[in-house]
Amino acid sequence: QVQLVESGGGLVQAGGSLRLSCAASGRSFNAYSMAWFRQAPEKEREFVAAVKRAGASTYYADFAKGRFTISVDNAKNTVYLQMNSLRPDDTAVYYCAAEDFESGLLEGDFRFWGQGIQVTVSS
Repeated sequence: QVQLVESGGGLVQAGGSLRLSCAASGRSFNAYSMAWFRQAPEKEREFVAAVKRAGASTYYADFAKGRFTISVDNAKNTVYLQMNSLRPDDTAVYYCAAEDFESGLLEGDFRFWGQGIQVTVSS
């Protein structure tokens, strides 16, 4: 059984920063791809960022480029999302996702998901 546990969400003012963490655990699980998605109220879940191959490749949604940074600690099977210059429209539930083999970056490409963590940015 693979478990993903997110932490680091909360309430922040516009222009502030937050760092999300997601720790993956499970017998023999070794993440190949780890990603963040988010879902704002009344909107569909969307891709935010991903990291593959032990950090060798990173991918970002356009809205995340220049503001968000994804990184991974392979020894801890943990992925981080540093979010800077936060805006009210970044308010959403952020989900961690993981896969242990090469896959795409769509929701359906990830088998393992965290429960989600709330990020609220006030204006």
